[in-house]
Amino acid sequence: MERTGTILRGREFDPVEGRVVIDEDGRIEAIEEASVDGDALILPAFVNAHTHIGDSIAKEAGGSGLSLEELVAPPDGLKHRLLRAASRDELVSAMTRSLQFMQRSGTAACLDFREGDVDGVRMLEDAADGLEIDALSFARGSVDAMHAGDGFGASGANDATFDREREATHEANKPFGIHAGEVDESDITPALDLDPDFLVHMVHPEPAHLERVADNEIPVVVCPRSNLVTDVGLSPYDALHERTTLALGTDNVMLNSPSMFREMEFLAKLSNLSADEILRMATVNGAEIADLEFGLIETGREARLLVLDGDSNNLAGAQDPVRAVVRRAGVDDVRELVFG
Repeated sequence: MERTGTILRGREFDPVEGRVVIDEDGRIEAIEEASVDGDALILPAFVNAHTHIGDSIAKEAGGSGLSLEELVAPPDGLKHRLLRAASRDELVSAMTRSLQFMQRSGTAACLDFREGDVDGVRMLEDAADGLEIDALSFARGSVDAMHAGDGFGASGANDATFDREREATHEANKPFGIHAGEVDESDITPALDLDPDFLVHMVHPEPAHLERVADNEIPVVVCPRSNLVTDVGLSPYDALHERTTLALGTDNVMLNSPSMFREMEFLAKLSNLSADEILRMATVNGAEIADLEFGLIETGREARLLVLDGDSNNLAGAQDPVRAVVRRAGVDDVRELVFG
Protein backbone atom coordinates (compact mmCIF):
# COMPACT_ATOMS: atom_id res chain seq x y z
CA MET A 1 0.00 0.00 0.00
CA GLU A 2 1.21 3.51 -0.71
CA ARG A 3 0.05 7.12 -0.56
CA THR A 4 1.47 9.88 -2.75
CA GLY A 5 1.65 13.63 -2.40
CA THR A 6 3.50 16.18 -0.31
CA ILE A 7 4.74 14.35 2.77
CA LEU A 8 5.51 16.09 6.06
CA ARG A 9 8.47 13.86 6.89
CA GLY A 10 10.16 13.27 10.23
CA ARG A 11 10.20 15.25 13.43
CA GLU A 12 10.80 18.52 11.60
CA PHE A 13 7.93 17.90 9.14
CA ASP A 14 10.12 18.58 6.11
CA PRO A 15 7.79 18.77 3.10
CA VAL A 16 8.89 16.37 0.36
CA GLU A 17 7.12 15.26 -2.77
CA GLY A 18 6.89 11.51 -3.12
CA ARG A 19 5.29 8.40 -1.72
CA VAL A 20 4.89 6.66 1.62
CA VAL A 21 5.14 2.88 1.25
CA ILE A 22 3.40 0.78 3.92
CA ASP A 23 4.28 -2.89 4.41
CA GLU A 24 1.99 -5.83 5.16
CA ASP A 25 2.45 -5.31 8.91
CA GLY A 26 1.13 -1.75 8.70
CA ARG A 27 4.49 -0.07 9.19
CA ILE A 28 6.17 2.56 7.07
CA GLU A 29 8.57 0.67 4.82
CA ALA A 30 9.92 3.61 2.85
CA ILE A 31 9.54 7.31 2.16
CA GLU A 32 10.52 7.83 -1.46
CA GLU A 33 11.14 11.24 -2.94
CA ALA A 34 9.74 11.37 -6.46
CA SER A 35 7.69 13.52 -8.79
CA VAL A 36 4.11 12.33 -8.36
CA ASP A 37 0.69 13.30 -9.58
CA GLY A 38 -1.85 14.62 -7.12
CA ASP A 39 -2.20 17.30 -4.53
CA ALA A 40 -2.55 15.32 -1.32
CA LEU A 41 -0.90 16.60 1.84
CA ILE A 42 0.22 13.68 4.02
CA LEU A 43 1.02 14.10 7.72
CA PRO A 44 0.94 12.00 10.88
CA ALA A 45 -2.50 11.45 12.33
CA PHE A 46 -3.25 13.35 15.53
CA VAL A 47 -2.96 12.11 19.10
CA ASN A 48 -5.35 13.95 21.40
CA ALA A 49 -3.38 13.85 24.66
CA HIS A 50 -6.19 14.76 27.07
CA THR A 51 -9.90 14.10 26.73
CA HIS A 52 -12.96 13.53 28.88
CA ILE A 53 -15.33 12.02 26.34
CA GLY A 54 -17.53 10.48 29.01
CA ASP A 55 -19.37 13.78 29.19
CA SER A 56 -20.38 13.63 25.52
CA ILE A 57 -23.96 13.33 26.77
CA ALA A 58 -23.72 16.90 28.09
CA LYS A 59 -22.39 18.97 25.18
CA GLU A 60 -22.80 22.71 25.78
CA ALA A 61 -24.91 22.04 28.87
CA GLY A 62 -23.02 24.51 31.02
CA GLY A 63 -24.19 27.73 29.42
CA SER A 64 -22.17 30.65 30.75
CA GLY A 65 -21.22 32.01 34.12
CA LEU A 66 -20.53 28.69 35.88
CA SER A 67 -17.16 28.15 37.53
CA LEU A 68 -14.97 25.16 36.77
CA GLU A 69 -16.04 23.54 40.04
CA GLU A 70 -19.73 24.09 39.26
CA LEU A 71 -19.25 22.59 35.82
CA VAL A 72 -17.15 19.49 36.37
CA ALA A 73 -16.12 18.93 40.00
CA PRO A 74 -17.24 15.61 41.51
CA PRO A 75 -19.64 14.62 42.89
CA ASP A 76 -22.16 17.40 42.31
CA GLY A 77 -20.84 19.42 39.39
CA LEU A 78 -23.28 19.80 36.51
CA LYS A 79 -21.45 17.23 34.42
CA HIS A 80 -21.70 14.55 37.10
CA ARG A 81 -25.38 15.19 37.72
CA LEU A 82 -26.08 14.76 34.01
CA LEU A 83 -23.97 11.61 33.85
CA ARG A 84 -25.89 10.04 36.74
CA ALA A 85 -29.19 10.83 35.04
CA ALA A 86 -28.22 9.07 31.80
CA SER A 87 -28.41 5.35 31.13
CA ARG A 88 -25.34 3.30 30.29
CA ASP A 89 -26.54 2.85 26.71
CA GLU A 90 -27.01 6.60 26.33
CA LEU A 91 -23.52 7.28 27.66
CA VAL A 92 -21.86 4.70 25.43
CA SER A 93 -23.75 5.93 22.37
CA ALA A 94 -22.71 9.54 23.04
CA MET A 95 -19.08 8.53 23.48
CA THR A 96 -19.19 6.57 20.23
CA ARG A 97 -20.40 9.67 18.39
CA SER A 98 -17.47 11.68 19.78
CA LEU A 99 -14.98 8.97 18.82
CA GLN A 100 -16.45 8.81 15.32
CA PHE A 101 -16.02 12.57 14.98
CA MET A 102 -12.45 12.37 16.24
CA GLN A 103 -11.57 9.65 13.76
CA ARG A 104 -13.26 11.54 10.92
CA SER A 105 -11.26 14.67 11.82
CA GLY A 106 -7.88 12.96 11.77
CA THR A 107 -7.30 11.67 15.30
CA ALA A 108 -5.76 8.20 15.59
CA ALA A 109 -5.68 8.02 19.40
CA CYS A 110 -6.93 9.81 22.48
CA LEU A 111 -5.78 9.65 26.10
CA ASP A 112 -9.04 9.71 28.01
CA PHE A 113 -9.23 10.44 31.74
CA ARG A 114 -11.89 7.84 32.43
CA GLU A 115 -14.41 8.22 35.21
CA GLY A 116 -16.55 5.35 36.47
CA ASP A 117 -13.95 2.87 37.75
CA VAL A 118 -13.76 -0.49 35.95
CA ASP A 119 -17.19 -0.08 34.38
CA GLY A 120 -16.08 3.27 32.99
CA VAL A 121 -13.18 1.51 31.25
CA ARG A 122 -15.56 -1.08 29.85
CA MET A 123 -17.90 1.64 28.60
CA LEU A 124 -15.09 3.27 26.62
CA GLU A 125 -14.16 -0.12 25.17
CA ASP A 126 -17.77 -0.62 24.11
CA ALA A 127 -17.90 2.88 22.63
CA ALA A 128 -14.76 2.26 20.55
CA ASP A 129 -15.83 -1.20 19.37
CA GLY A 130 -15.71 -1.33 15.58
CA LEU A 131 -13.73 1.91 15.26
CA GLU A 132 -10.06 2.19 14.37
CA ILE A 133 -9.20 5.03 16.75
CA ASP A 134 -7.25 3.97 19.86
CA ALA A 135 -9.30 5.14 22.85
CA LEU A 136 -6.93 4.77 25.81
CA SER A 137 -8.37 4.71 29.32
CA PHE A 138 -6.42 6.62 31.95
CA ALA A 139 -8.76 5.24 34.55
CA ARG A 140 -9.67 6.63 37.93
CA GLY A 141 -11.60 5.28 40.87
CA SER A 142 -9.42 2.34 41.86
CA VAL A 143 -6.25 0.40 41.21
CA ASP A 144 -8.44 -2.26 39.58
CA ALA A 145 -9.61 0.34 37.04
CA MET A 146 -5.99 1.19 36.22
CA HIS A 147 -5.23 -2.48 35.63
CA ALA A 148 -8.31 -2.75 33.40
CA GLY A 149 -7.25 0.32 31.44
CA ASP A 150 -4.07 1.82 30.02
CA GLY A 151 -2.91 3.95 32.94
CA PHE A 152 -4.18 6.15 35.75
CA GLY A 153 -5.55 9.68 35.34
CA ALA A 154 -5.75 11.48 38.70
CA SER A 155 -8.16 14.35 39.22
CA GLY A 156 -5.73 16.46 41.26
CA ALA A 157 -3.51 16.26 44.31
CA ASN A 158 -5.90 18.35 46.43
CA ASP A 159 -8.55 15.64 46.03
CA ALA A 160 -6.52 12.71 47.44
CA THR A 161 -2.96 11.57 48.01
CA PHE A 162 -2.91 8.96 45.18
CA ASP A 163 0.19 7.32 46.70
CA ARG A 164 -1.26 3.82 46.37
CA GLU A 165 -2.34 4.41 42.76
CA ARG A 166 1.07 5.83 41.87
CA GLU A 167 2.87 2.83 43.32
CA ALA A 168 0.53 0.49 41.46
CA THR A 169 1.19 2.17 38.10
CA HIS A 170 4.93 1.82 38.70
CA GLU A 171 4.50 -1.88 39.35
CA ALA A 172 2.25 -2.31 36.31
CA ASN A 173 4.58 -0.25 34.10
CA LYS A 174 1.70 1.98 33.08
CA PRO A 175 1.69 5.80 32.87
CA PHE A 176 0.38 8.01 35.65
CA GLY A 177 -1.01 11.44 34.73
CA ILE A 178 -2.51 14.09 36.96
CA HIS A 179 -4.26 17.44 36.64
CA ALA A 180 -2.17 20.19 38.22
CA GLY A 181 -2.31 23.96 38.46
CA GLU A 182 -5.60 24.37 36.64
CA VAL A 183 -7.34 26.71 39.10
CA ASP A 184 -4.35 27.83 41.17
CA GLU A 185 -0.88 26.66 42.17
CA SER A 186 -1.88 24.84 45.37
CA ASP A 187 -1.93 21.30 43.91
CA ILE A 188 1.25 21.50 41.82
CA THR A 189 3.84 20.66 44.48
CA PRO A 190 1.98 17.57 45.76
CA ALA A 191 1.40 16.51 42.17
CA LEU A 192 5.14 16.79 41.43
CA ASP A 193 5.89 14.84 44.62
CA LEU A 194 4.10 11.87 43.03
CA ASP A 195 6.72 11.77 40.25
CA PRO A 196 4.06 11.71 37.53
CA ASP A 197 4.68 10.61 33.97
CA PHE A 198 2.84 13.70 32.76
CA LEU A 199 0.91 16.70 34.02
CA VAL A 200 -2.24 18.26 32.58
CA HIS A 201 -2.97 22.01 32.38
CA MET A 202 -0.25 23.75 34.47
CA VAL A 203 -1.94 27.13 34.10
CA HIS A 204 -0.48 28.58 37.31
CA PRO A 205 3.07 27.28 37.86
CA GLU A 206 5.50 29.24 40.01
CA PRO A 207 9.19 29.48 39.00
CA ALA A 208 10.10 26.66 41.38
CA HIS A 209 7.50 24.42 39.76
CA LEU A 210 8.89 25.16 36.31
CA GLU A 211 12.37 24.21 37.43
CA ARG A 212 11.16 20.93 38.93
CA VAL A 213 9.34 20.13 35.69
CA ALA A 214 12.56 20.80 33.77
CA ASP A 215 14.80 18.89 36.17
CA ASN A 216 12.55 15.84 36.07
CA GLU A 217 11.68 16.14 32.36
CA ILE A 218 7.95 15.82 33.00
CA PRO A 219 5.80 16.36 29.88
CA VAL A 220 2.84 18.74 30.16
CA VAL A 221 -0.44 18.48 28.25
CA VAL A 222 -2.05 21.87 27.67
CA CYS A 223 -5.71 22.47 26.81
CA PRO A 224 -6.06 26.14 25.83
CA ARG A 225 -9.69 26.21 24.68
CA SER A 226 -10.90 24.50 27.84
CA ASN A 227 -8.90 26.87 30.05
CA LEU A 228 -10.42 29.83 28.25
CA VAL A 229 -13.98 28.51 28.57
CA THR A 230 -13.60 27.84 32.30
CA ASP A 231 -11.90 31.22 32.84
CA VAL A 232 -8.93 29.81 34.76
CA GLY A 233 -6.34 31.56 32.60
CA LEU A 234 -3.88 30.25 30.03
CA SER A 235 -0.76 28.20 30.59
CA PRO A 236 2.61 29.96 30.19
CA TYR A 237 3.25 28.14 26.92
CA ASP A 238 6.62 29.68 26.14
CA ALA A 239 8.01 29.11 29.64
CA LEU A 240 6.81 25.50 29.63
CA HIS A 241 8.14 24.88 26.12
CA GLU A 242 11.57 26.13 27.15
CA ARG A 243 11.69 23.52 29.90
CA THR A 244 9.87 20.40 28.78
CA THR A 245 7.87 18.57 26.13
CA LEU A 246 4.36 19.87 25.50
CA ALA A 247 1.42 17.91 24.12
CA LEU A 248 -2.05 19.10 23.18
CA GLY A 249 -5.50 18.00 24.34
CA THR A 250 -9.08 19.13 23.86
CA ASP A 251 -10.26 18.24 27.41
CA ASN A 252 -14.01 18.00 28.18
CA VAL A 253 -16.36 17.30 25.29
CA MET A 254 -18.94 19.10 27.40
CA LEU A 255 -17.01 22.33 26.79
CA ASN A 256 -15.29 21.87 23.41
CA SER A 257 -15.51 19.76 20.30
CA PRO A 258 -12.67 17.19 20.29
CA SER A 259 -11.14 18.76 17.18
CA MET A 260 -7.36 18.93 17.07
CA PHE A 261 -7.62 21.32 14.13
CA ARG A 262 -9.45 23.84 16.30
CA GLU A 263 -7.07 23.32 19.22
CA MET A 264 -3.98 23.85 17.05
CA GLU A 265 -5.35 26.98 15.40
CA PHE A 266 -6.36 28.45 18.73
CA LEU A 267 -2.95 27.84 20.28
CA ALA A 268 -1.12 29.14 17.21
CA LYS A 269 -2.98 32.43 17.31
CA LEU A 270 -2.59 33.16 21.02
CA SER A 271 0.99 31.98 21.60
CA ASN A 272 4.46 32.45 20.18
CA LEU A 273 4.94 28.75 19.56
CA SER A 274 5.97 27.83 16.01
CA ALA A 275 3.69 25.87 13.71
CA ASP A 276 6.23 23.02 13.69
CA GLU A 277 6.16 22.81 17.49
CA ILE A 278 2.37 22.90 17.67
CA LEU A 279 2.11 20.09 15.12
CA ARG A 280 4.55 18.03 17.22
CA MET A 281 2.34 18.73 20.23
CA ALA A 282 -0.65 17.36 18.30
CA THR A 283 1.12 14.24 17.04
CA VAL A 284 4.36 12.69 18.26
CA ASN A 285 4.53 14.35 21.67
CA GLY A 286 1.19 12.92 22.72
CA ALA A 287 2.08 9.57 21.18
CA GLU A 288 5.27 9.35 23.21
CA ILE A 289 3.45 10.04 26.49
CA ALA A 290 1.41 6.88 25.87
CA ASP A 291 4.31 4.94 24.31
CA LEU A 292 2.52 4.66 20.97
CA GLU A 293 4.51 3.68 17.91
CA PHE A 294 3.12 6.34 15.57
CA GLY A 295 3.03 10.13 15.50
CA LEU A 296 5.68 10.72 12.83
CA ILE A 297 6.23 9.71 9.24
CA GLU A 298 9.47 7.78 9.58
CA THR A 299 10.65 4.41 8.35
CA GLY A 300 9.72 1.66 10.82
CA ARG A 301 6.94 3.59 12.53
CA GLU A 302 3.40 2.28 12.63
CA ALA A 303 1.53 3.92 9.74
CA ARG A 304 -1.17 6.24 11.03
CA LEU A 305 -1.44 8.87 8.32
CA LEU A 306 -3.77 11.81 7.80
CA VAL A 307 -4.30 12.70 4.16
CA LEU A 308 -5.61 16.19 3.40
CA ASP A 309 -6.84 17.67 0.13
CA GLY A 310 -4.14 20.21 -0.64
CA ASP A 311 -6.27 21.59 -3.46
CA SER A 312 -9.41 22.20 -1.40
CA ASN A 313 -10.88 25.69 -1.57
CA ASN A 314 -9.49 26.21 1.92
CA LEU A 315 -5.91 24.99 1.36
CA ALA A 316 -5.23 25.70 -2.32
CA GLY A 317 -2.39 28.17 -2.72
CA ALA A 318 -0.98 27.73 0.78
CA GLN A 319 2.70 28.71 0.76
CA ASP A 320 3.72 26.86 3.92
CA PRO A 321 2.13 23.43 4.35
CA VAL A 322 2.85 23.12 8.09
CA ARG A 323 1.39 26.53 8.87
CA ALA A 324 -1.58 25.67 6.66
CA VAL A 325 -2.23 22.46 8.62
CA VAL A 326 -1.92 24.17 12.01
CA ARG A 327 -3.66 27.47 11.37
CA ARG A 328 -6.09 26.85 8.52
CA ALA A 329 -7.00 23.20 7.87
CA GLY A 330 -10.20 21.61 9.13
CA VAL A 331 -12.28 18.47 8.97
CA ASP A 332 -13.66 19.40 5.53
CA ASP A 333 -10.11 19.13 4.14
CA VAL A 334 -9.69 15.52 5.32
CA ARG A 335 -9.58 12.95 2.53
CA GLU A 336 -8.83 9.92 4.65
CA LEU A 337 -7.21 8.60 7.79
CA VAL A 338 -4.90 5.70 6.93
CA PHE A 339 -4.44 2.92 9.47
CA GLY A 340 -1.68 0.69 8.19
